[in-house]
Amino acid sequence: MNLKQLKSLFIDNGCNKIYIKRLSPNDNSKNQVYLAGSFDILNILPISEIKNEEAGDWKKERFKATIKFSWIGDDGNSYPAPQSQLILYPKYPEVRFSGFLARCKMAPSELMTQRLADRLLFIGVAKNGTVLGYVAAPDSVIANEVENEKSLSIYGVFKVIELPAVANNRAQLIAELLRIHQLGWIKSKRLDGYGNVLPCESRNCGGYTLEAELGITPNGYSEPDFLGWEIKQYGVTNFSKIDSAVITLMTPEPTDGLYKTEGAESFIRKYGYSDRNQVEDRLNFGGIHKSGFRHPLTNLELQLIGFDCESGKIRSTNGRIALVDVHNNEAASWSFSSLLLHWNRKHNQACYIPSLSDIENLRQYKYGNNIKLGIGTDFQLFLGQMATGNIYYDPGIKMENASSKPEIKKRSQFRIKSRYLSNLYKVNEQIDICD
Repeated sequence: MNLKQLKSLFIDNGCNKIYIKRLSPNDNSKNQVYLAGSFDILNILPISEIKNEEAGDWKKERFKATIKFSWIGDDGNSYPAPQSQLILYPKYPEVRFSGFLARCKMAPSELMTQRLADRLLFIGVAKNGTVLGYVAAPDSVIANEVENEKSLSIYGVFKVIELPAVANNRAQLIAELLRIHQLGWIKSKRLDGYGNVLPCESRNCGGYTLEAELGITPNGYSEPDFLGWEIKQYGVTNFSKIDSAVITLMTPEPTDGLYKTEGAESFIRKYGYSDRNQVEDRLNFGGIHKSGFRHPLTNLELQLIGFDCESGKIRSTNGRIALVDVHNNEAASWSFSSLLLHWNRKHNQACYIPSLSDIENLRQYKYGNNIKLGIGTDFQLFLGQMATGNIYYDPGIKMENASSKPEIKKRSQFRIKSRYLSNLYKVNEQIDICD
């Protein structure tokens, strides 16, 4: 195997980048392979499930994340390693890779069981979500070629080779947004799952219309929208005032608490309130809930359980965002593990585009020229902003026909004002795409 052949194999599988780590003697199947000193490695490695494992007699408290991993053999074929997983230690924090040899027919056991310095581990993410890996000896042809490779970027402990398919994805994104900006007013629309253009008449059609122009079809999985970028449209009243808008970051349903165990109806009847506009037979649950404050209508306090605000680190794998009542009962909660699964991968590269709306003339939208780009995030940054109150819970939950045949609308929202977006990313840019 040489570097040209390996690049071709990664490209053929739809990989955008190759991540290369020089392995230390401790990076082996017994000690696990060290990948990162923060959870931002989840930005690039797709995971399908996270489970928390509390500390035992000899075990450290940790998360275990399932990963679909296959080794590339010297024959060019891929061989699944079904017991591969990421181990996330929140108190350091630290992420390690384990289980990568077990039950794999053609695992590189000779290289990955020994304490040998300067082996090279190559990793790429295929278009189907599989993580592909290859390992080379320190004295191999491919190791020598990497030493002479020009223009390698750095990502944590990895050197990165950008493959041709997305080497210029930032420029393509900006070019597309400039084209859309120059269109002026665009009639409201959306795409269905087959790419057909349909009319759109709901309040959130600004996002659907932009996605339709970009050719983004609805998907039910947590992946970036366009060329590796998460696209976030947000409404403004004036393109010169883009820092005061409210942006919805996530809309996850609670994973525990009374809301989960007894259902949304019981939750609304216990913690909701009569409609403030005197709509008959309707109960609402809404309002801005910030960390450490009890809401006057719901009488619930938002708490970050298992997060150390001072250090900005997760201190418990059983940590959660919780709505707690005056009797210390958890009305609803979101586990850190469930939110971790969504946040990093979806928001590693995010683009925020302001829009104007005109609902008087058949509903139409115009998209601004000043956009925000955020690159490199970490869920602990999200929690840190929630601890300060910059991110807050702002639900739109209601129950109509409460006394007869209840009809429930569920919408849990974590939101932020646009001026605080830069606190969520390690690299931030505000760009006038017309320049």
